[in-house]
Amino acid sequence: MSLKAVFESQPDRRYIMFGGKGGLGKTTLSATSAFWLASQGKRVLLFSVDPQASLSDIFQRDIFGKGPVSIMPNLWAQEVDADRRIREYQAEIRKKILDMYGFDRVPEEIDNYIAAASAEPAMEESAIFDAVVDIIVQGDYDYYIYDLVPLGHALYYLSMAKVYDEWINKITKLREDMRQYDQVAATMRREDTVQEDQILTELTYIRERINASSQILTDKKRTAFFFVVVPEEMIILDTQKAAALFARFDVPLSGYIVNRVLPADLGAGTIPPYLRNRIALQQRHLGVIRETFGAEVRAYVPEMERDVTGLPMIERLAQRLFVDDGGAR
Repeated sequence: MSLKAVFESQPDRRYIMFGGKGGLGKTTLSATSAFWLASQGKRVLLFSVDPQASLSDIFQRDIFGKGPVSIMPNLWAQEVDADRRIREYQAEIRKKILDMYGFDRVPEEIDNYIAAASAEPAMEESAIFDAVVDIIVQGDYDYYIYDLVPLGHALYYLSMAKVYDEWINKITKLREDMRQYDQVAATMRREDTVQEDQILTELTYIRERINASSQILTDKKRTAFFFVVVPEEMIILDTQKAAALFARFDVPLSGYIVNRVLPADLGAGTIPPYLRNRIALQQRHLGVIRETFGAEVRAYVPEMERDVTGLPMIERLAQRLFVDDGGAR
């Protein structure tokens, strides 16, 4: 089944992820798929949390940290600014402290702790994860295409949903136990009600958001994950290992996209020995890919004559991928 057939036969799969090692063309394929879906009349948001701002480069637009930016009819692109998200985190935490405890201002020692915690690497990852949750739970678009960061980081982000969920569940359980003791104490004092537990309310809100995003990312009916692979030995081996790791997080694997395939007629005629050897080597690797991934290969994407940047080149690749001969073969 080709990539086009996957999209057309499973319209409920609204959350699309392209993953793989860095430099394989994930952003190119994400942008090309988003372009084609938008040209079919679907409202599409393509988003990335990669600080290298790849979407800005491929669309030749300054979109980093600006929220959803209109690229063409039906297509928006968004790049998350983690630093801004951390600043928003800080402001939100300070406001909640003031609201919960009725302070006129945040105590200096607490404010210093907030500032110090925000400098930790985990805070950036948490901020990015929270931004992804915000994006995927809003439901304003027909398709959400997630241009994942390289594999190692992607696995970390995907695992964070389970880690956060377990942590929040434990904290919530403790808070609920405390709530029961408060209720008993109120009864003994002959009080009718216990004041609303704002901390428990906040924990419940966080848990619901995490669960909602986790359910989306692991829902085979709504989510499709595609590995991008190129015909090179190490990439093929790494992709096999990564597929097994992703399966542990219940990510629904929908197939493989083979990128940077040299034209079949390139080896015709007189060519330098180096190039002939490279073509022969790629053919062997393509044979391994067909053996290893078989019918799960959704497309063989040709090596383009120049970099795919700007809408005209994206449109040309979309024509080859979705209209001409981009089907699995």
